[in-house]
Amino acid sequence: MIKVLDVSGHSLGTMDALDQAIVRSGADAYVIYAASDNADMRYCTGFKTSDPFIYIKKPGQQGVIIVSQMEYARARRESAAVVMTRAQAGLVEILTHEKDIWKATAEMIAGQVPGRILVPPGFPLALARALGESAEVLVDPGCLESLRAVKTRQQVRVIKKVQDRTQDAMKIAVALIKKSTVRKGRLFVKGSPLTSEIVRNRMHTFLMESGCRATDTIVSCGEDAATPHTMGSGPLHAGVPIVIDMFPQDEKTGYFSDMTRTVSKGHVQPEIVDMYDAVKEAQQLGMNKVRAGVSGSDIHQAVVEFFKDRGYESTTRGFVHNLGHGVGLQVHEAPSLGPSGKELVAGNVISIEPGLYYPGTGGVRLEDIGVVTAKGFKRLTEFPQELVL
Repeated sequence: MIKVLDVSGHSLGTMDALDQAIVRSGADAYVIYAASDNADMRYCTGFKTSDPFIYIKKPGQQGVIIVSQMEYARARRESAAVVMTRAQAGLVEILTHEKDIWKATAEMIAGQVPGRILVPPGFPLALARALGESAEVLVDPGCLESLRAVKTRQQVRVIKKVQDRTQDAMKIAVALIKKSTVRKGRLFVKGSPLTSEIVRNRMHTFLMESGCRATDTIVSCGEDAATPHTMGSGPLHAGVPIVIDMFPQDEKTGYFSDMTRTVSKGHVQPEIVDMYDAVKEAQQLGMNKVRAGVSGSDIHQAVVEFFKDRGYESTTRGFVHNLGHGVGLQVHEAPSLGPSGKELVAGNVISIEPGLYYPGTGGVRLEDIGVVTAKGFKRLTEFPQELVL
């Protein structure tokens, strides 16, 4: 039997809150089955592996992880959880009479948790069904997400470190564009065309050498910039907006940063200048409204109204996405600064990223991150905003 519960709450701010959620649900334990690219698993265990493993947390007890024999020694070094092998947890013996791996895994988990089980929303359906044959499975849609959304000082320091590397990568991109020469409207460096791919690869190489990895970095130019998440390809052009958006992840800790700048080699048409000025003002407006207790939806709506007053409607063009989002072990996580955004909490790390997009004209986006405090927005991004290079 599988039931969906809501056991999340605004008071969740320490790992003890996971125990509270288990108790409130009436469950006997919280169980996760995932690899460590799953943010909840990484948050709870601190262990990094590409293969799925099991995490079990009972109220008042230390968490337990069940891993393969191959990962046992490393898991004991890297994770604060109690570590067991699958064999120690009984899986090898179970497989002698149960060949279905999902049912066998469910039997192994049931051997550790004889009772009701609380699981996150991303829990594998096949495993939930197998567990549900002998136990009640409860789905928690929000507890760990709420926990991860409130950062400790150490986690903020880690994110700031990633942000610093992100800014260094942005400097490389801006410098390439700035030193380029213009031939027939295209940008050249040392006699060769400067392309989105070259700029992206230079940034990625630097980030990789700095212990970070980046994927899907956006370097979109001109008409491509009018579509928010177009990665961009081919030669870069002068006199049009170039949107550079990157969100690298620290390899060691798993934490992300997120940053966007819009630049142009040479002067742009007046419509783009007006858009850029409006986006810059909108970002500052959003930042000024951030503080603990204010809802993300209210901040988002204030920016929607600002753009409307400036003549930029939020329909299928113009400002077409949320104002911002949480940043942490996922590049997009709680809280939301959009129509569904709830109250911000001190310790949230969020982005503020207004943008305007008009096919036939181009697009402009600016994005900075910072920490929500009781008094306002503590900016972590320290990088100039300069349209014309």
